Amino acid sequence: MKMLFACHRFPFPPNRGGKIRPFNMIRHLSQKHEVIVASVAHTQEELEEGTGLKEHCAEIYAEVVPEKTRWLQAVKALPTATPSSLAYFASSRLCQRINEAAQRISFDVVMVHCAFAAQYGLGVSAKFRLMDFGDLDSSKWLDYSRWHSFPLSWGYYLEGSKLRRYEKQIAAAFDYCTLTTHGELEEFTKLKVDRPHNVIPNGVDGSYFHPNGGPARAKPVIIFLGRMDYYPNIDAVLYFTESVFPTIRAAVPSVEFRIIGSNPTPAVERLRKIPGVVVTGHVPDVRPFLKDASVSVAPLRMARGTQNKILESMSMGLPVVATPEAAKGIQANAEEHILVAGTPARFAGKVVEVLMNPQLRLSFANAGREQVNRAHVWSRSMELLDNILMESKV
Repeated sequence: MKMLFACHRFPFPPNRGGKIRPFNMIRHLSQKHEVIVASVAHTQEELEEGTGLKEHCAEIYAEVVPEKTRWLQAVKALPTATPSSLAYFASSRLCQRINEAAQRISFDVVMVHCAFAAQYGLGVSAKFRLMDFGDLDSSKWLDYSRWHSFPLSWGYYLEGSKLRRYEKQIAAAFDYCTLTTHGELEEFTKLKVDRPHNVIPNGVDGSYFHPNGGPARAKPVIIFLGRMDYYPNIDAVLYFTESVFPTIRAAVPSVEFRIIGSNPTPAVERLRKIPGVVVTGHVPDVRPFLKDASVSVAPLRMARGTQNKILESMSMGLPVVATPEAAKGIQANAEEHILVAGTPARFAGKVVEVLMNPQLRLSFANAGREQVNRAHVWSRSMELLDNILMESKV
C-alpha cells in the first residue's frame, strides 16, 4: 500500500528531541507499507538530524522554512481568515513537490498528523484519508486567552476561533479522525462533524526508557522535563519555583530542582539564580537525568493531550507528582499510579512525602511503570492504527 504521511514538523528520532508520535507511526507503518513522508523543517541542522528517518520510508519531501519566514507568514495571516499557526508551517515549495508526486504516484492512503499539516494532504487524491489531530490545538489557544490580559487575550482568542473553524473544515474533508486522549475526543465532538473517530493513545518505548536497576539516589532531586520555549512549560516551572519549591526546600534543605529542556527563555534562565535550581538547556539524552532524580514533577496549569514527560518518567521507574490538568491525559489512577495535587501547598506536601519516604517512592515507581506498560505501549497503539486501516478496506 502506498501512503503519503504529512506532518507539520520534521519527525527526526525522538531520542534526539524529535516528535515522538509521528516518528513512531512512520516507523511502524513502514514495516508493511510504502511510506512517503512530507514535512517542514525549521533549520538545516534539524533536517540533517533526521537522516535516520530514511530507513523507515521510501521518500522524504522536506523543506526548510527559516524562522524569519515563518513569523512573517504568521503576521501576514493576522487580518485574514487563515489561522496564523497554520501559516507559520506553510511552504509553497513543499506543496508543489507533493502535487508533483501525486501526478506520478497513485496513493492508497493519505495520513496527516496535526491540523497544521493538513494543508499538505488536502489536495492529494487517495482511497482513504486519515486525519490524526493528536490534540485539538484550537483548545490550547483558547486556554491561553483565559490566562492572559488584553490585548494578548484577544489575540489568542481570535487565533483559537479561526483554528477551530479550520479544524471543523478539515475533519469533514477526511474519512477518519484520531486523537490522543478521551478528553481530546470530547473536544472533537464539539466540532459536530459526522466522521468516524477514535482515540490512539500516545505511548512510550519501555525498552528505551527503562530503569535498568539504576543506582540509589544519594541526593534528593526533583526533575522537570520539557522544551523550555513552550509557554505552558515556562509557566509551569515559574509557578513551581515561585509557589511550590520554597515550601519543599524548607522541609528538605538539600533538595535540587533540575529543569531539563532545550531553548530556555530568559525568564527560565533567570531561575538559575534561585538556590537549588539548575537549568541545563539541551541535553543529548534525558535518561541519565531521570535516573539521577528522586521524583518527576508536571506542575502544568495549561495542558492538552498526553504529557510525554510523564510517560517517560513513569517508564523509567520515577514517581510523578502532577497537577490535575497534566494528569488528565494519562491513563492512570490518582494516588495509585501517579500523585495528583491542585494547590501549591498540596503539591509541595506530596513531593516532600515522596522525597522523605523511600518505601512510598518505590511503591509509586513500580506501580507507575507497570501502568505505563499496560496502557501506554506504542505497539498497542499501533494495533489500533492497523485496525483503522484494515477496516477502511483499502
